[in-house]
Amino acid sequence: MTSHPSRPAAESGSATESRPAAEPRPVADLFSADGRLKAVPRKPARREALLAHLAATLFEADRTYRESEVDEALRTVHEDFPALRRYLVTGGFLSRTKDGADYRRQQRPGSPGGAIPAVA
Repeated sequence: MTSHPSRPAAESGSATESRPAAEPRPVADLFSADGRLKAVPRKPARREALLAHLAATLFEADRTYRESEVDEALRTVHEDFPALRRYLVTGGFLSRTKDGADYRRQQRPGSPGGAIPAVA
């Protein structure tokens, strides 16, 4: 069995040392200075934090959006807007009508206000 050596103290001098290990990194560090998303995180928890941020900042809670409006909003942060749209829907942050024409921001279970029923 092999073990992984720990990083030397000189290499680990990062901003994360000042936060407890259980505290997640801020979503802001996923964005470049111009406000564009650097990459979509691979780790599910990190991606979910990003999606929650995008849903809260790009979409109003009580409004229905056409697919083109969703795409336009997501395009402002990343070129792979179809992937972001899909992640938002499958993650429960946006609901979509059966025909895929209309979208609506969802209140996630466990968050204030409870779950909002899916759009017809």
